[in-house]
Amino acid sequence: MSQPGPPPGMPTPQQLQQMIALEAQKRGMTVPQFQAFQRQQIETEAAKLNMSPQQFIQMKQEEARQNFQRQQQLQQQQQAQPGQGQPSQPQQQGQVQHIPVNEGVEAKPEAIAVAKFLRSRDLKTRTCIFNGQRKDMFKVKRAFRELHSEAYKKARTKDPLLPQVETDLEARQAVQLLPLSMLALRVSKKDPHEGHNHAKPKKEKRVKGLWEVKLEQQQDFEPMMHYVWLYEGSQWKTKMWAGVVLVLVFAAILFPLWPLVLRQGVWYLSVGAMGLIGLFFAMAIFRLILFVITFFLFAPGLWLYPNLFEDVGFFDSFRPLWGWHETKEDIKRKKQDKRAKRAQKAAAAAGGEKPAVTVGDSSATSAPANGSAVSSGSQAVVPSGPARRHAAPTVEEVDDE
Repeated sequence: MSQPGPPPGMPTPQQLQQMIALEAQKRGMTVPQFQAFQRQQIETEAAKLNMSPQQFIQMKQEEARQNFQRQQQLQQQQQAQPGQGQPSQPQQQGQVQHIPVNEGVEAKPEAIAVAKFLRSRDLKTRTCIFNGQRKDMFKVKRAFRELHSEAYKKARTKDPLLPQVETDLEARQAVQLLPLSMLALRVSKKDPHEGHNHAKPKKEKRVKGLWEVKLEQQQDFEPMMHYVWLYEGSQWKTKMWAGVVLVLVFAAILFPLWPLVLRQGVWYLSVGAMGLIGLFFAMAIFRLILFVITFFLFAPGLWLYPNLFEDVGFFDSFRPLWGWHETKEDIKRKKQDKRAKRAQKAAAAAGGEKPAVTVGDSSATSAPANGSAVSSGSQAVVPSGPARRHAAPTVEEVDDE
């Protein structure tokens, strides 16, 4: 007995295999690599919803079936009412949307509301060059993530113009408002050697912030695609700061006309600033001399304010008070601890449990290689084995996505 075929309008297994092969070729992957990539994406999305991959797949299949039934009902209504105009069908999730690029189009209020919300969120934008101008660029998957977040639900209670987003299809429709109103457009990396007769160089180093992009006529909404912002948002802050700078420049030009008291005050402030700068240089020279002396007497050397020149905040630059110089083994150990914490967080997120060890927990930091505790000017020394002078200062690090 033959098995029943797929419903009318749905792709056959052979067509699905061809679609997968085309999509893998588009991404520069083999079919097994693309299937592994899809499995990883499914596991990640399922972990966010506290679901198993099988449950997540069943949910997506049910959504696709419901969308297909809605389209069938719309087609039946169109056939039952042939005299009326053809209503616009909802866009399928895998269909490419051809959007005409018209710079004179008027932005819809709903599109402006979505653009304002996404611009206020951290989409981890990257700077690119579009039509000779620097623009911000973001990935579609980050926009989807923000539209499914709790912050968007709270924003909808304040702004009724924001569309409702419960499913992936509604998220696609919300993002689709951006190119329709010319607020954001899909772009791709531009080949600087396109149209030239010479051969392409083997490898070029891309300069950060100088990635030139070109406009794509097919405004699709795949998670890994890039969109460039044309919507700049409100410019009142920029105008305000420009006015403040203009007032300060004008006031500096009129310095000879200031009252004597104000000019004396500026002189005292300048002398105090120069004194602070001189004190800073003196401290930097003293800490270097101290390190050189302790390097030969008590290896690996002692640093006063070890985070003074690190990329941290102002107050964190002076914490801790002192610390021993880090060696290659210490840096390697810190990287291993960081990987272990990331793996533990990922395992806890996949299991729906809170991680047992947090980054800010000082009691969970790993001990040095020979069993001594970290000592600094702001922490008490807790002996836990043979005494050791060398211990690197503990500085909190933020994990990037």
